[in-house]
Amino acid sequence: MRIGSGTLVERRAARGQRILVTGGTGFLGSHIAVALLRAGHRVTVLVRSSKKLPAQDRVARLADWFGLDEGVRRSLDVAEGDVLDPGWAEAALEGTAGPGPVDEIVHCASNTAFAERKRAEVEAVNIGGLRNVLDFAARSGCVFFHHVSTAFVAGKRTGLCREEWVESGKFTNVYEETKAGGEILARDVCRREGIRLNVYRPSIVYGDSRTGRTLRFNALYFPVKAAVFLRDIYLADIRERDGRKASELGIRMKENGYLFMPIRIEAGREGGINLVPIDHCVDVFMAILEDGLEGGVYHIVNSRPTRIEDLVDHAKRLFRLDGVETCGLEAFVAQPRNALETLYDAYLDAYRPYMQDLRTFEIKNAAPALEKRGLVCPEFDYAIFARCMNYAVETGWGARLFP
Repeated sequence: MRIGSGTLVERRAARGQRILVTGGTGFLGSHIAVALLRAGHRVTVLVRSSKKLPAQDRVARLADWFGLDEGVRRSLDVAEGDVLDPGWAEAALEGTAGPGPVDEIVHCASNTAFAERKRAEVEAVNIGGLRNVLDFAARSGCVFFHHVSTAFVAGKRTGLCREEWVESGKFTNVYEETKAGGEILARDVCRREGIRLNVYRPSIVYGDSRTGRTLRFNALYFPVKAAVFLRDIYLADIRERDGRKASELGIRMKENGYLFMPIRIEAGREGGINLVPIDHCVDVFMAILEDGLEGGVYHIVNSRPTRIEDLVDHAKRLFRLDGVETCGLEAFVAQPRNALETLYDAYLDAYRPYMQDLRTFEIKNAAPALEKRGLVCPEFDYAIFARCMNYAVETGWGARLFP
C-alpha cells in the first residue's frame, strides 16, 4: 500500500485531498458526489457535454435540483471528459481548481443496458472505460479506488451470494457480465499498483424513500409506468370513443371508479425484488468509505425483498386499477395470455429475472459499518411506493424533471 490507514484517515479529516467522481451526472454518481461535498470533501466530477448542454451547465442544473448552497458548490470542480477517451484525464483535469493530484477515485460511470444488441456499447464503457480510469489511477498517485458495481454480478447462481470475487459464472445479460468482469479488472490492476480497492454492490436502487425524488425512472419504475400508460390509453378510449377498443380486451370502468384491466403477472411462490432507496444506498456507501479502509467487497441490499404481489397491490391502490393479479406459470398453461397480457408482458421481459429473485446477499463485510450507525434498509411499503410514483407522475416520468 502506498500509505498507511492512519495517514489516509488524517488526509480525509483535513479535507485537503481531492476525490474524483466519474459518472457525475448519473443517478448514483450525482448522489454520491453530493454526499461527499456535504461531508466537506473537495470533489471533481467527470462529466460529458450533451447535445443540449455543456458539462458545466449540466452540473449546475443538478446542483440546483439537489439544492446545494454556494458554500458547498465552492468545493465542486467540473472536469469535462469521457472515460471512453484514453487521454481523458490530462485534458479533463487541466485547469480545474482542485488542490493538487487526485487522491481517491469513485468510479460510477457505467452503461446499464441489458440488451444483447448493445453489447459493444456496454463493453466499451464497463470494461474499456473502466480500464482507462484505472490507467489514470495508476499514473496519478491515487491511493484508493472506489468501484460502484452491482449485486447482480452474482449472475444466475441461486441461494446465498457472498461478498467475494466472481471469477466465472452464467449471467442474465451483458450488463451483469461486464460488471463482473470489471470487478476482476479493478482488483488485478489495484493489486498490481498498490491501490486500495472497495467494491460497492447495490441491488435495485430507486428514489428517495423520504421524499420520493429521483433522477432516473427505469428498473422499478418501468413496469409501473407501462401499466399507467396502458391505463391512460384505455381511459381515453372509454371517455372519448365509447370504449370500443377497451371492451374488445375486457377493459371496463367499474362503479367504484376503478378501471378493470384483466392482466395476470407471473410470480413465483417465493422470492421477490430486492429494492434499496437511494438515500440508504448513499448512507451505506459513505459509511463504508469511512470505515472500510483496507479494501473489500460490500453488498448494499435489502434483507427484506418486496413480493411482486405487494407491488401489484400498491399499484392497484394508487392508480385505481382492478383486474391485475399475480399467478404461477401453470395458470398460463391452462389459459394462454390474452392480447393485453401479451402486450404488457413485453414490457416486463428484461426485468423478469429481478422480479422473482430467489437469491439472498451476504452483508458480513458491510454489517459492522451499518450496525455502528444504525443503518437499516427501509421496507418498501405503500407509503414509500406512493411517494416515489407520485413524484414520477408529477415530473412526467422525468420529462419535466428540470425547469
